[in-house]
Amino acid sequence: MSEREALHDLLRHSHQARPEDLPILARRAAAQLGGTDMILYLVDHEQRELLPMLAADSPPREAITIDGTLPGRAFSLLRAYPSEGRTDAAGEDRTTTATRLWLPLLDGLERLGVAEVLAPAPVPTDRMPAYQAAASLIADLLVTRSLYSDTVERIRRRAPMRLAAEMLRAQLPPLTFSTGSMVISGILEPSYDVGGDAFDYAVNGDTAHLALFDAVGHGSAGGMRAVILASLALAAYRNARRAGFDLVDTYHHIDTAVREHDRRGLITGVLAELDQRTGHLRVISAGHPSGLVIRRGKVATVLPTPTALPVTLGDQRPPVVIEEALEPGDDVLFYTDGISEARSADGEPFGMDRLVDFTLRALADDLPLPETARRLVHAILGYQDDKLSDDATVLLVRWTGPPDPGPEPPPGPTTG
Repeated sequence: MSEREALHDLLRHSHQARPEDLPILARRAAAQLGGTDMILYLVDHEQRELLPMLAADSPPREAITIDGTLPGRAFSLLRAYPSEGRTDAAGEDRTTTATRLWLPLLDGLERLGVAEVLAPAPVPTDRMPAYQAAASLIADLLVTRSLYSDTVERIRRRAPMRLAAEMLRAQLPPLTFSTGSMVISGILEPSYDVGGDAFDYAVNGDTAHLALFDAVGHGSAGGMRAVILASLALAAYRNARRAGFDLVDTYHHIDTAVREHDRRGLITGVLAELDQRTGHLRVISAGHPSGLVIRRGKVATVLPTPTALPVTLGDQRPPVVIEEALEPGDDVLFYTDGISEARSADGEPFGMDRLVDFTLRALADDLPLPETARRLVHAILGYQDDKLSDDATVLLVRWTGPPDPGPEPPPGPTTG
């Protein structure tokens, strides 16, 4: 069967498919493309393991660690990797009875997991794009079907999620988005018991809107209050953004909305806008840690902070907008104080110097931006023996340059 016919068949059967049906549809697509099976693995919320999503008659599979395995490399580097033989739980080859092809499951640049393709013979290079197209369509189906079911979410969880985390995570955007001229990637830790950190973004035309919030209050009762405050900030931010407010009016809108609900509440945050055509960055830092502009392996700019008072105090002083001209290839790092104020087991603070060093080393590996964010946050978690005393949130933005002009319009009609 041709690639087009296989994809049409997959799409036709997907219209009324449940998430539980996707492993069966993946196997069907693999068979039509000349393989014997396609097994899906979903990344867990901490991005440490790839967890199997199996049909009732799928061969047994166990979780695969991301670091140090071939499937993990496919996930991390967004590339297909062929592998001869069967694999064990760690993703390592054990025999040579079949051929494996590991494909990333991608929704744009959002990494959902990997697909393991089994084939009776090595997959020819010219056939690999057909399997990649099938994996891309299945990734899109995973996203859409997860809106109507808990199946995908249950697979991705390795631990019970506390109520505050459940509330907040339901409001976050996808971790990664790319327009071709810009990539946005965020991570929020811990995964199952958050406090009051949150981030958001939207790309409207040529403008990327970015926000990072840190609501005061942690622990069980404090955590719930902080999550409610963060939720208010997110809703007010989106409300202002969709109404077309500029950066200053957006700050005041959030400030008023939160203050009317909880006058004693306090939220620090960063609001930013990036013009994708020019690299022009505008930032308001509301009592929040400063952002960093990283250029050619060095910190080019430490963005001034604060330029506004924290939310609920915004009626006491007008905000100031900082402007920065980015160059193609620049990275901008926004973070919460759970990153810079993290402490090791002996109480030594992580500090800005380590944050800069860890960030520069992560970027020096020239990895996809979501993988850079993952490794940066995991390095910070490792510094604290995975015992966070506060949320740790990172929002990375890379501007690669002005958008391509796009295809030429067709010629207009001619007159004689």
